[in-house]
Amino acid sequence: MRLHIVARGKIGRSPEAELVARYVKRISWDVKLSELPETGGKKPKIDGQTKIIAMDETGENWSSKKFAKVLEDWRDNGVREARFLIGAADGLSDEERGDADHFFSFGKATWPHLMARAMLAEQLFRATAIMAGHPYHREG
Repeated sequence: MRLHIVARGKIGRSPEAELVARYVKRISWDVKLSELPETGGKKPKIDGQTKIIAMDETGENWSSKKFAKVLEDWRDNGVREARFLIGAADGLSDEERGDADHFFSFGKATWPHLMARAMLAEQLFRATAIMAGHPYHREG
């Protein structure tokens, strides 16, 4: 299953971009990164069975284990792509929100979209590590 991060705005050459690259490189699954302009722009085409997850402060706050379980269930049930939408400074458009199958949150706080990318990349690595039985995710 492909993990696809679609984010509004440019991350450029920044510490956040380095973090995203570091975690994406460690993920053993197929990962795609797409950037869209802050407003408008052409959305990546949805082909095959795709789940769209909108990153939004009003979404569900899954634990890392729950996140891994959701991805595992989708993978095992034929989902070809999990597409994660990250909005720009003003969040997601009504159209993007309407396309979402799920809303996921990193908590009630509002996070800068550049940090959200890095946090999402880390959680995707953590989820795939949990599924693989890798010791990266340790229980306290």
